[in-house]
This record gives sequence, structure tokens and C-alpha cells, in this order.
Amino acid sequence: MEVKVAIDCMGGDHGVHVTVPAALTVARADRDASFILVGRQDAIERELKRHGGEPGARISIRHTSEIVEMDESPVAAMRAKKDSSMRVAVNLVEQGEAAACVSAGNTGALMAISRFVLGMLPGIDRPAIATVLPSLKGRTYILDLGANVSCTPEHLLQFGIMCSELVSSVEGKHRPTVGLLNIGAEDIKGNDQVKGAAELMRASDLNFHGYVEGDDIYKGTTDVVVCDGFVGNVALKTSEGLAQMLATYLRQEFSRSLFSRLAGLVALPVINAFKNRVDHRRYNGASLLGLRGVVVKSHGSADAFAFGFAIRRALDEARAGVLAHITERMAAIHKNAA
Repeated sequence: MEVKVAIDCMGGDHGVHVTVPAALTVARADRDASFILVGRQDAIERELKRHGGEPGARISIRHTSEIVEMDESPVAAMRAKKDSSMRVAVNLVEQGEAAACVSAGNTGALMAISRFVLGMLPGIDRPAIATVLPSLKGRTYILDLGANVSCTPEHLLQFGIMCSELVSSVEGKHRPTVGLLNIGAEDIKGNDQVKGAAELMRASDLNFHGYVEGDDIYKGTTDVVVCDGFVGNVALKTSEGLAQMLATYLRQEFSRSLFSRLAGLVALPVINAFKNRVDHRRYNGASLLGLRGVVVKSHGSADAFAFGFAIRRALDEARAGVLAHITERMAAIHKNAA
């Protein structure tokens, strides 16, 4: 199935030096993928040429004159920069010229612009940021990661429904399990928000596992872990910090002496296999669920390898018809409740 993706080429810490080569790599590997590279035409053309590419049937350029800076106010970016690469990329999805867009730019601005331009799916009150993490059983999806600091039980239920449909569509899992992140697995634990959400999830048609704790995310206890954006963002950033610390400790220990360096050489195949399994770049790309369009947010500091995975996530979601599945699920819920 041919899918066209709009790429915000100017977003992120590295701009065209990451976004353009990543798009070229994916285009060469996936013959059914095509791209609209959005941003300053001269910069995009130079980067295409540097990597042996050029505009053609599957790669086109849409020139824009403005850039949303990484530290810019989301409201200012939405109101004042209507010809930014981010805004135009989202517009292309709204206009039907692209099936999805990918940006490594300012998260707040991307969320504000996407919500304003695309609007929300029927039955969904707020968008949520969902990502996938490695686990002992494969992969675990977690949301929200910062879009909604304060949530009602109804919002958490909607998050669970959306991510359940995402996993079912993209991963091909029938009735994926859903867990609600809490400070304990016992029913008496948790605040009113979490307890209320648990009641709603138990009464819904979700495959609700119950409460899960932080360590369950990486154990793979459930396919989906639901929480509000405050808790989710703290959990994600803590995980990233721990991974960086362990990697630093490992390098320090293997370089401590001549013997440890020799041991490191012997262990190199195992170390490389381990790094490959937990490489955070392979899990790059967070989905902005609940919008009337597929929008994927890449980490701002992503390299071309990581950005390529964000592009592939957008392609997978568009091909799997995630938006249609969420819409159908919400319509069925409202029909049964009527």
C-alpha cells in the first residue's frame, strides 16, 4: 500500500542533516513509501544532493519560509508562524496530500498546531502521547507521556481505548492487555483519579489486567500501560537517565585497566548484542493519538538512524488504519451506552 508522509525537515536539534538522509534511507528500503520534504528548499536540495538523492516521483519538496524553534512558545508558533515547516507538514495531512507527518521539533508546538489544524476524533476529549518501550516479553506501549498533566478517569479510559486499538492494528494483537499504572497492585491503593479510571476500565470492553507498577513496564506484564502525562513523563525520563548511567558505568569499567580492556574485547560480541536489543533509537517515535490525522513526534536529538524509525512508525500507523479503528471503537462504545 502506497503511503505518502510529510516530513518537517527543519525540526529538531539537527534539522535537514538528520531528516533528509533518514527519509532517503526509508524511501530506498520501502518502495511503497513516498515523502514530501517540508522546509527551506535550498537546504533540503543541498542535503539531498549530498546523499545521492534528488526530487522525483517519490520525493518532493514543499518550500516554507519559517522555522519553529525548539524553545518557542507553542501559542506563538501556532499563531504567528503559519508558514513554518511544522505547520505546513500538518496542513498537508489535513488537506489529504499526506497520510501522516513526522516532526522532531518542539513538542508543545507540534501538539498545539496538530490539535488546532486536525481537530479531535469523535468521542476523544484530549490527545495523548504514546510510545513503545522494550520489555522482557517484547514491547510495551505507554501513554500519556506529557500532553496531559492533569486527567480525569474518563480521559484515562479514552487513552486505554486508543492505545489498545493502536497495538491491535499495528502489532496484530487481538485484545491487547491494558494496565493502569499505580503505586501498588492492591485495589485499596491509588488516588481517586486512578481508582475511578480502574472502575471505568473494568466496566468497559477493554482487556483490563488491573493495576501495574513501574517495574511492570519493562517486565512486559501488559501490552499497554496507561497513566497521566505527569507520571508518564517522569517514568520515561527516569528510564532514559538510568539507561545513560548504566552505559557510562559499563564504559568506565571496561576501560579501567589493561585487563578490563582485554576482557572488553572478548565480551564485545555480547556487548554489541546487548546494545542492539536496548538501543533507544530503535524505539524512537511517539504517536499523538486522538487527532484526526497520524502525527508522530521524534526525539529532538535523534540521529538519522533513530529518525528513520519514527518515519516507519508513521507509515505503519497509516497503513494499519489506526484512526479508523479508534473511530469505530468509540462509535460502538457510545452506541452501546445510548
